[in-house]
Amino acid sequence: MTARIFLCGDVMIGRGIDQVMPHPGDPLLHEAYVKSASAYVRLAEQANGPIPRQVCPSYIWGAALGELDRAQPDARIVNLETSVTCSDDHAPKDINYRMNPKNAECLTAASIDCCVLANNHVLDWGRAGLLETLATLEGLRVKTAGAGRNLDEAGAPAVLDIAGKGRVLVFSFAAVTSGTPRSWAATQEDAGVNLLTDLADPTLARVCDQVAHLSRPRDVIIVSVHWGPNWGYETPDEQRHFAHALIDRVNVSIVHGHSSHHAKAVEVYRNRLVLYGCGDFLNDYEGIKGYEEFGGELALMYFVDIDLVSADLAALEIVPLQIRRFRLARPSSQDIDWMRQTLDRESRRFGTGVTLTPDRRLVVS
Repeated sequence: MTARIFLCGDVMIGRGIDQVMPHPGDPLLHEAYVKSASAYVRLAEQANGPIPRQVCPSYIWGAALGELDRAQPDARIVNLETSVTCSDDHAPKDINYRMNPKNAECLTAASIDCCVLANNHVLDWGRAGLLETLATLEGLRVKTAGAGRNLDEAGAPAVLDIAGKGRVLVFSFAAVTSGTPRSWAATQEDAGVNLLTDLADPTLARVCDQVAHLSRPRDVIIVSVHWGPNWGYETPDEQRHFAHALIDRVNVSIVHGHSSHHAKAVEVYRNRLVLYGCGDFLNDYEGIKGYEEFGGELALMYFVDIDLVSADLAALEIVPLQIRRFRLARPSSQDIDWMRQTLDRESRRFGTGVTLTPDRRLVVS
């Protein structure tokens, strides 16, 4: 018996995307050159054509909804990289993302089960913004991991009970290498994120202890980590060591890495899956120039089948999509071929190949 897990990278549905939803929030921004979120809507329209306003909650998911219906995953997990709040307490940083809580039902339109929140945008509008984010997601019955009202809550896994198949545990961490401020760390008294100040052995030991303490035999364990810079294919040795140790020491089935705005290498290590960078899944970057060589507009859906007896990887299917007009669309055949070649090139450094199926989906070999 297997459990099928849907994973993706960064779901950045604040700022410009929030402005085309049924309840646009305050568009005020504090960026150096852009002062209104509406500017990102205009930029995207200049690049790819008109975007409708007051779209239905399912609009942004586009072609992904058909893939989810086809694959029927047992659990759906995303990295929600925005604050869901009306707070005006913006953090002193270059970019601040927020989405009106009234628009959060877009998450239930895709039947998202779990949002990992340990990232460098969830506190963009202060601790009040984080608390409102948590309350909003709780109200929608979407489980969270990686941020909380205190350290214990931030460190606790999301527990997803799959009927007839057992539990999937999702642990979530943010590394400072992703740009997550150290001051955002949750404490016993303060709300914040489950922060990794480094990936050194003492930190690794703490993470392994946490996973071992909170998991049970036969749980499927996923560790989701927001790590590394936005652009570039390099995978630091410390990330590989960290991921491998989680598999070796505490039986992790999937290491779900994200932060890079584009997809990075896939590794199958001891029959377990390491995704070093899942890329962006939704964002408002259309029309922004620079870094085109990384194909950041291409979004990937990862459907992971885990054997429930061994906790090993049974199958991985990757479905490429494209962000266009703030919506997920089908990419061209040329874009799919480019993505296969890129993932194969990067993954072969770790002994994993990526091939194309007749129906234009990607699988590992």
